Amino acid sequence: MSLNDAERRRTAGELQQALQHCGLSADVVATDLGFSRERLTGVLNLNGEQNPVDVWQLRDYLQQAALDQGLTPTRFSVLTESARSAARQWFQLRAAPRHEF
Repeated sequence: MSLNDAERRRTAGELQQALQHCGLSADVVATDLGFSRERLTGVLNLNGEQNPVDVWQLRDYLQQAALDQGLTPTRFSVLTESARSAARQWFQLRAAPRHEF
């Protein structure tokens, strides 16, 4: 499962929007996920050979952070629940940790 250029750009924008929406700093998110700042930046921008498992984990983390604050999570147009089913056939997805508010 891979994304074409348009899907990659759209998903990067949605990830960045979700990060902004949940109000957590990139440093906090990186720490919670166990990512370096560079790794998080790469995943947020989808500008290279990111591990798809990292992308899904970040997406799920940001969605849960929004829910935990009573916010409506960002809608993802490519990283949908049906896409998750397909991704599970290719990758061993990891559960995302939760930020303690």
